[in-house]
Amino acid sequence: MVVHTRGWNFSTADSALSNSSSNAPVPQPPGGLGGTGHSVAALCLGLILVLGVVNNSLVLVIFAKFRCLWTPINVILVNISVSDILVCVFGTPFSFAASLRGQWLIGKHGCQWYGFANSLFGIVSLVSLSILSYERYNTVLRSTQADVSDFRKAWLCVGGSWLYSLLWTLPPFLGWSSYGPEGAGISCSVQWHLRSAASVSYVLCLFIFCLLLPLLLMVYCYSRIFIAIRGVGKINALSAQRREQHILVMVLSMVSCYLLCWMPYGVTALLATFGRSGLVTPVASMVPSILAKFSTVVNPVIYVFFNSQFYACLVGFVKCGGEARHRINTRDSNRDGNPPSLHVSRGAVEPACFGDPGGTPPRVPLKDYHTLTLVVHYNP
Repeated sequence: MVVHTRGWNFSTADSALSNSSSNAPVPQPPGGLGGTGHSVAALCLGLILVLGVVNNSLVLVIFAKFRCLWTPINVILVNISVSDILVCVFGTPFSFAASLRGQWLIGKHGCQWYGFANSLFGIVSLVSLSILSYERYNTVLRSTQADVSDFRKAWLCVGGSWLYSLLWTLPPFLGWSSYGPEGAGISCSVQWHLRSAASVSYVLCLFIFCLLLPLLLMVYCYSRIFIAIRGVGKINALSAQRREQHILVMVLSMVSCYLLCWMPYGVTALLATFGRSGLVTPVASMVPSILAKFSTVVNPVIYVFFNSQFYACLVGFVKCGGEARHRINTRDSNRDGNPPSLHVSRGAVEPACFGDPGGTPPRVPLKDYHTLTLVVHYNP
């Protein structure tokens, strides 16, 4: 039986894939990207690859160098960076190479691995973003004081995000839908364009439980946080105005990033599943795919920039260089659960950069140093 969808001859493609070696190219769909389209896709994917690796590696290096960052809620932030950098390492290079050559290069098994790995790491990132919003919601509205020593809950959240992702990414190997080439043939994903009952039900469940529900949880939690901050601002407007603006920008940035990077991919999948045949062209399907990968670049920027602790340590890391560490004093969060405040000052104190983050800085003449003292009032 021959099934034609969006220009693909799946009986021919599947036969070629099954008879090919792991390095054999996948047959390309008619009406693909063309030379210019492949060049543009290669440029975008190359930038995403480089920036994604650099940004997420910087987050992991900073976390490793500064022990004051070893808090439960920051473990979830690190989990997001780990999943994003895994996408950059195990996914993006293959689609980048395929764009350069104009065809998929690593055969059927490589295509299935690519689809599984990108789905696994992507869902881990999405679920972790929603868990992070819920933990912030609990800190601000339900806790009188943050517990910065209990890592058990944080590790359960991290492990739960990976198990939840495996729960939704393993079924295609067991017969509930499948992984295969998508769009212009330079990437692979769930076969959302197939019209069988198994594929349609899988795509629908994936959209609801791995994209829509995390989004709704994020919107709810951040909206409640913003409303709570505004309520405090009515009592003491002068002291709360700047904090309210910070929270508003944070909420809008995080939700907008989520919508920009992931919602086009989900909507495209639904259109390909429930729309008329050929509605989603190979060219049109590439844009949501690239936007989804772009999340690996913007996630560390947004979630580090709005995290005062990480930002303070980033400043210290840049000022003191890669071999130095920064002395950062942390305090327990305020009882009202407000975001941390950052104070940066210069003066004739003692050197701020030194080798042992837990030890005592060496006593050397102060005139040889520029002093940068960072004081962070910690509140996850």
